Amino acid sequence: QVQLVESGGGLVQAGGSLRLPCAASGRTFSRYTMAWFRQAPGKEREFVASITWYRDRTYYAESVQGRFIISRDNAKNTVYLQMNSLKHEDTAVYYCAARPITDYTNLPREYDYWGQGTQVTVSS
Repeated sequence: QVQLVESGGGLVQAGGSLRLPCAASGRTFSRYTMAWFRQAPGKEREFVASITWYRDRTYYAESVQGRFIISRDNAKNTVYLQMNSLKHEDTAVYYCAARPITDYTNLPREYDYWGQGTQVTVSS
């Protein structure tokens, strides 16, 4: 069992930056592929970024490529999402997710554990 707790959300002006940490419980955090998803009002949950446990391979949605960076610190059981050059359309609730499998996927249904989400609001 893995419990995930996101933080770091808030209100930021367009062009600004935020860093979202996601703290995970469990001794085998280093063996989980981690991801960030987001959900805006009235829209489906969408993939943002993922980092595998094996070789820390990273994957990004096209909409955030070059602006967001996902990273992990296994010693702290934490995964981060650094968000730069934020746009109004990045406004959403951001969720951290985990799966105990090596392979990357951008499908929410393939992730076993989820955090409660943290709100990010970008003012234009």
